[in-house]
Amino acid sequence: MRGLSAKPWELVAALCIAIFASVSVRGQDARTNTPLQFAPLETWKAAVLSGDADALKALYSVEPPATTKTPKGTSGDPAAEPDFWASLKSSGLSHLNTRIAHMDSPQTGVQRVVFTLEATVQGPSGTTKSFASIAQAWIQEDGKPLIVATQRTNLSRLPQPVDAKTDLYPDASEARTDIGLALSVAAREHRRVLLDFGGNWCYDCHVLDETFHYPEVARILDPNYVVVHINIGRYDANLDLAEKYQIPLKRGVPSLAVLDSKGNLLVSQKNGDFENTTRIGLKDVEQFLETWKP
Repeated sequence: MRGLSAKPWELVAALCIAIFASVSVRGQDARTNTPLQFAPLETWKAAVLSGDADALKALYSVEPPATTKTPKGTSGDPAAEPDFWASLKSSGLSHLNTRIAHMDSPQTGVQRVVFTLEATVQGPSGTTKSFASIAQAWIQEDGKPLIVATQRTNLSRLPQPVDAKTDLYPDASEARTDIGLALSVAAREHRRVLLDFGGNWCYDCHVLDETFHYPEVARILDPNYVVVHINIGRYDANLDLAEKYQIPLKRGVPSLAVLDSKGNLLVSQKNGDFENTTRIGLKDVEQFLETWKP
């Protein structure tokens, strides 16, 4: 295709495949302070929302075939993604939000866009929400934008991060100081302290942190809790704190404990309640925070 003859198409796919580990989140244009926009993505979004399989297929490259990488593996079938997204309409898809986190052109003729997606579905049991993080590589073929490579998470019940925060959990040696500072703030502002045990290597820990920033959750969390991220290393750091606050690390992380402003333990997750974030949803996190807020 135009502008790419010097490099094999496998490299274009690789540019997309590595995206989640390499980008920083930039949800706004720094020059204008406005949300990033990409017109072809709006066309894709409209086709997903309408469940128009033909319109979606027209947005994916056939020659070379668009590739897709998900947690289940890599597919070279250019119809796989259009069919997947078109099927959401029959499940009750009623609303779709996308937010671009990052855009760049890593190679001449390629536009890469990384975004989060929130799908609202009206089903027999009520309204549910699903989330994904997605990277797409677009090319121009005869003046028409086409998707040539995609990497995405599965549709999940909790918001999915687009980047790995290498400092989400600070150095393990800082835990006691951080708890002390949090207790001071909690006493002054009549809040409680939420201890979040985990590690920067833990994907579920990043999912839970992303969930903490989701508006419906943040409205409960922010006025009622001071959050302390406690780094457990590779299950070899702050083990005494985990024991003190009754966190059985063998059950996995993330795992939470709540303290009152005097440092008294109110509750700890003893059964790995949030260890696998694919098993919980927004309501589970909201209910936990509502139950233990002041």
